[in-house]
Amino acid sequence: MTTGNSSLQRVLTTLSHREPDRVPLFLLLTTHGAKELGLGIREYFSRPEYVAEGQLRLQRKFGHDCLYAFWYAAAELEAWGGSAIFYEDGPPNAGAPIFTSRSQIMAARRPQVTASPILQNILASIALMKQGVGDAAPIIGVVMSPFSLPVMQLGFENYFTLMADDKPALLHLLEANIAFCIEWANAQLAAGATAICYFDPVSSPTIVAAEWYRAWGLPASRQAQAAIKGPIAAHLASGRVLPLIDDLVNSGMSVVGVGALEDLREVKAACRDRISILGNLNGIAMTHWTPAEAENAVKKAIAQAAPGGGFILSDGHGEIPWQVSDEVLHAIVAATRRWGTYPLQAELTDGA
Repeated sequence: MTTGNSSLQRVLTTLSHREPDRVPLFLLLTTHGAKELGLGIREYFSRPEYVAEGQLRLQRKFGHDCLYAFWYAAAELEAWGGSAIFYEDGPPNAGAPIFTSRSQIMAARRPQVTASPILQNILASIALMKQGVGDAAPIIGVVMSPFSLPVMQLGFENYFTLMADDKPALLHLLEANIAFCIEWANAQLAAGATAICYFDPVSSPTIVAAEWYRAWGLPASRQAQAAIKGPIAAHLASGRVLPLIDDLVNSGMSVVGVGALEDLREVKAACRDRISILGNLNGIAMTHWTPAEAENAVKKAIAQAAPGGGFILSDGHGEIPWQVSDEVLHAIVAATRRWGTYPLQAELTDGA
């Protein structure tokens, strides 16, 4: 059961384009859990118990409205046989590409989620989060889109060359990635995730031309969405999204993540009552904000996107950097509660 003002109910009300008690806040924290447990980042991600406990502690500490089941993007590359590179002060990155020839691409077959130690650890962490939070707050699972995963599998240059010059190999890889994406998303939902964040930065016009997205990224997205058994949020990970709003709405996405470079008021006008917005605080700027600057950024975002509901305040990339201090995070929380309570204060809604 959920109460009227639980985090989950607050989010559900928002996603129905109505105004809940206050604007939901998603602090999409990953490596901060290591700080809470006094662990290095590599050690933190070595056990599902650590990650689950980190997420539960962070949610209790800051009182935000979700738990984030995302470990790091390279986990999916590890499942395909690749590697992750760990750092002391930031998220793990992808190791070397796993496909270096056309023959390897054509031989590609999706890995089984049940056979991947890293994916099984992530699923175990989700189950532990679910035990800890129940239905009080949503748990956000994450998949890399079939159209974006090849950046790690091949590297940027080789992937763009594939798109330009070898459609059969591209389509074969996309099909393998679609099958993997569906299995991985549904496994997370079965483990206890409430919804899936579909990270798809390559689809942004910041990265590729719209015709490439509509030729390959959008069909892959539609095929994956049709088989994923839960709500899905599209996130272009800082890439521009405004030119794709109609495509995302028509594909059935419930939420779209908006980066810090876009005009949130303009995005709200395009999305109103059609698709909810997640964003768009600047995570890089956040690393050196004062509490007053954090409050001003929160106030501005709420004024631009919160009227009428359909807005979840978050960062614009989908991961808050390790370097962001607790002081700033607490300031974001306090400002959300001050300025994000519905009905919004008149100074925020005048001219909205």
